[in-house]
Parts: sequence; structure tokens; C-alpha cells
Amino acid sequence: MTIPRTAVPLRRSAPTIRQVAAVAGVSRATASRVINGGHLVSDRTRLTVEAAIAQLGFTPNPVARSLATRRTGSVALVVPEPNSRLLTDPFFGGIINGLSLALDDSDLQVVLLIARPGPSTERAARYLTTGGVDGAVIASHHRDDALNRQLVDSGLPCVFIGRPLDVPNARYVDMDNTLGARMATEHLIASGRRRIGTVAGPPDMTAGIDRLSGWRSAMDAAGLPADAVVYGDFTMRGGAAAVAELIDTHPDVDAVFVASDLMASGALPLLAARGVVVPDDVAVVGFDDIGVAESTSPSLTTVAQPVGEMAARAGLILQAVLAGEDVSTEPVLFEAHLVLRESA
Repeated sequence: MTIPRTAVPLRRSAPTIRQVAAVAGVSRATASRVINGGHLVSDRTRLTVEAAIAQLGFTPNPVARSLATRRTGSVALVVPEPNSRLLTDPFFGGIINGLSLALDDSDLQVVLLIARPGPSTERAARYLTTGGVDGAVIASHHRDDALNRQLVDSGLPCVFIGRPLDVPNARYVDMDNTLGARMATEHLIASGRRRIGTVAGPPDMTAGIDRLSGWRSAMDAAGLPADAVVYGDFTMRGGAAAVAELIDTHPDVDAVFVASDLMASGALPLLAARGVVVPDDVAVVGFDDIGVAESTSPSLTTVAQPVGEMAARAGLILQAVLAGEDVSTEPVLFEAHLVLRESA
């Protein structure tokens, strides 16, 4: 018995650039120039080719287009941090959201690269500097991140979120961390606190350096001792360990400026477990205001950092650079402001 074969409809082949050229009545090279940017062709020819593209439903091959334009249509968001920080710190969620929204109306695709120290950084450097992407936004950098200088020296268009250390003439977006920390400390001083300690950020990051500088300047201006300093790592666990060390070493502190909300969210339960009432015994002020501050107990007074806006501005600056615009290397700084809640 012969089983009849079911007819399979033939898939219609995608229109080609040769067909576009034929319909438009131009050469293949002219059609290609229009498809890849419209350079060196008249407006009339461009409109004719575009009409043929619409008629045929032609979609450019991204690989061929990349070869013709030497562009990939993608930019990298580079995060030189462990996976655990990326997944637990709301700072990075704000960065990803702000950057993706800024590039939403463009043809650029965001590629996330986690460049941990070691082989991961070397692979990222090769990928970024050998044509893998058209440009990069780099967040959360440390002093010893050799990748930062490699990217700038390679000529890859780059914008940093946060002031990079030891990378001159780099374009970056940041907030006035020094002023924000000073405002937080001055608020504690104005509320009558006199023995104010700080859980500072990592000393190899500009956010840690600048926020510690702001705390010191406020303490010095008020004539108060600025010796109660412990360094944290911008994590919840690190904040708990640092504030424990702080109150063990300086049991007379009556206030703490903590250089990030995530560290402060780890510090508050530790203080409660030690029988320290916030803010009655010790007032606490954090830094960031990106989601954690409202959910702590008590809710956290903090310095607001517009992370999403900063990432969006970095994305727009990178777009302008890629478009060939003359973009200044002057830093873009966002203002800080204090958000008052229960902890201070």
C-alpha cells in the first residue's frame, strides 16, 4: 500500500538586495549604500530604493550590514563585580533599567559583561577591543581595574558611571558624593549628635573615597573628632560586620553615617540585636535611596542617588559619541538631596 505524501508548502525565500536593486532600477552597490546609511546617493535615489524595500518587505542581513558598516549595533554594560553583587545589589538593577530605557528607541542592543578579576577580565578585554561591540558603559569600577584604562586606550567609545580612578580624560556621569555625605553628616550634627562614626565604602572606589571625604569635612568644620571610621564593602553582610566593629571599637558613638543603604540595611538588625535602639541611642543615615531604605526597620534616612537617571544619561552620551557628535569630556554631575525617614 502506498501512503500518499502530504504536500509541504514551499517556504517563500526572503527578498535579496539584488531584487531590491532590480525593482528600484539601480545597481546593487547603490542599493547597498542606501541600506547601510544612505551616503553618497541623491535623495531621489534613496527614496526610490526605500520604496523598493517597502514593496518587497526586505530586511537587511545583520551580519552583512555589520561587515559593510563596521558596526555591530550593540553596546556593552560592563560590571567588574562578582555575580553575587550583581544579583543582590539594587544599584545594578537601577543601572540596567536606566540604560536600557535610554537606548529603547535606538537600534542599539545592550550586552551585559560581568568582568571579574582574572580570566574573565581578559576575555572581556579581548571581546570589547576587537570589534565585539560599538561602545561601552562601565559601572562600579575599582582602582586596580586594568580594564578601564585598556578600554580607553583602545579608542573604544566609553562612558563611565562614577568617576574612574587613574583614567584621565574619560567621560563619566556621577553624583556629588562628597556633598551628599557632607549633607548627611551635617544633618546628624544639627540634630545634636556629637560622636558620629562612619561605615565607609571600599577605599579603592571613588564612591567610597568621596563619601568618606564628605563625612570628614563636615566633622572637621564642626570641630568634632573624625576617628571613628570602619570600612565596608557595599554589601549587607559587610555593613553588619563593619558596624559591629565600629561600636566595639567606639562604644560611645551616638550616630553613624553608612556609605550605602545596603550596608545600612545590614547594620540595623545588628544594632537591634545588640540592644541599640535606632534612632534613640544611635541615629543612622545611609546613601542611595534605591529601594532598600523604605523597607528597613526603622525606615532609613538616606541621601538619594538618581541611579536610573545617571545610567540613562550615560547611554545618551554614548549614543552621541557613536553618532559622531562632538561630545565634551567634562563630567556630568547630579545633585544630592537628603530624604528624611525614621532612622534619623
